[in-house]
Amino acid sequence: MRTKQIVVTVAVIAVMGYLYALPVKGFLKPKENNTQASAKMSAAKPKATLSAEAVSAMARQGLAPAQLQQISVLENKLKTAGDAEKAALQKQLAKAWDAANQAAPAGFYYLDLARKTNAPADWIAAGNRFNTAYKLTQDTTAQGTYIVNATEAFNHANQLQPDNLEVKTGLGTAYVNGGGMPMQGIALLLDVVKKDPTNHEALLNLGMFSMKSGQYEKAVERFKTLIAQKEEVEPYFYLAESYKQLGRKEEAIAAYEKCKQLMGDPVAGQRIDEYIKELKK
Repeated sequence: MRTKQIVVTVAVIAVMGYLYALPVKGFLKPKENNTQASAKMSAAKPKATLSAEAVSAMARQGLAPAQLQQISVLENKLKTAGDAEKAALQKQLAKAWDAANQAAPAGFYYLDLARKTNAPADWIAAGNRFNTAYKLTQDTTAQGTYIVNATEAFNHANQLQPDNLEVKTGLGTAYVNGGGMPMQGIALLLDVVKKDPTNHEALLNLGMFSMKSGQYEKAVERFKTLIAQKEEVEPYFYLAESYKQLGRKEEAIAAYEKCKQLMGDPVAGQRIDEYIKELKK
């Protein structure tokens, strides 16, 4: 599967997870200042308690037969491979898990590679996969493991390439997601946007963090900036949610409708219709 297709699929999965985790009714609008918002995001430092084997076992349940066969063959080869062959097999396995839209097991293989090669590209690949895995799960135990691994990966990458904006974005995202340093994470993301005002990942994550801290006006501006560049599922959905929490019903409905159109998923579309129906009451 091409990278563009993977990104689109991940975006749809992320939105659907968010969609079904929220109630249809109600406006949240928490009243928090910046200090309270930061404290809320400063959870206890996460621990890595989930093994690569456990993650792979869970991910295998969602594989198509052909994908399962391919990965099983590569895993069996890896068990008996010599040191000279292991790196190539690990990269093949990482790519196979990528093709199956399973970021977590791919992340573990990239992380193993990075620990051996210390190559920036491997550290970045591992960090990106773990940030994605965090985003796609509601399992707090798994999230802790993914944050620890993402932080490790991006810290190493940052030491090797301190001016790399992708690295700064990934590290900032990991810090705010639960890496124990939310304000440092926000500072990293703001620095990225200062240097690259159209940076997609930095803007998306800043928008989402604004939502988490109840700063919906700021979130709206971030998502509108993204949509002005390109119309995509995630920014439209989070824009709709932000409008909803601000009580701007007509704008929320319009954004939900656009999100529904871009997703093209009948099941998710029915859920979005429930949101729209509630807003029209």
